[in-house]
Amino acid sequence: MKTPTHATRPWLAGPVLGAAAVLAGAGAALAAGGEQGGITPAKIQDFIWRTVNFLVFAGILIKLVMKPAKTFFAQRSQGIAQSLDDLEAQVAAAEQALKDAEARLAAVAAEREKLIQQFIAEGEVEKAKILQKAEMVAQRIKEMAAMSISQETKKAALELKREVALQATQLAEEILKKQITFTDHQALVKEYLDKVVEKH
Repeated sequence: MKTPTHATRPWLAGPVLGAAAVLAGAGAALAAGGEQGGITPAKIQDFIWRTVNFLVFAGILIKLVMKPAKTFFAQRSQGIAQSLDDLEAQVAAAEQALKDAEARLAAVAAEREKLIQQFIAEGEVEKAKILQKAEMVAQRIKEMAAMSISQETKKAALELKREVALQATQLAEEILKKQITFTDHQALVKEYLDKVVEKH
């Protein structure tokens, strides 16, 4: 395992430099004053150890705090980036859904127009069929009416012929009655009786 250095542990640079400055100041004071003013080497050494302990503790504390802080901010940054990515994905999904909905609406509109045209065409076909059937029925009615008229005309003509024949017969009988005399009547009776006798 490598021994950590200032290059590999930049968080130790500040405390180490501070400790060096404190030690240099304490050495300068010791050199200048010696034992005057109550500063003894033992006190200097105690101060140096306290300072070193403080700096080591501060460095450890900073390291302990910096790592979770870096992790927190890294996670936070990653979470924000992920949220932005998710938001962009949701926006893209919403835009795609909108496009799909518009496409479906266009398809529905086209299908509706197609159905309308189909219904119109079917209606025209049915209308033509109804008109054709109506024309056929009208023609059939005309034919039946013509046949009925013809039959009624023939019947009336026969009735008229019968009536005319009857009237002609009656008229002929009346004329014969007026023109035949009693002698003619006697001769007709005698002729009829002679024919009957000859047959028997």
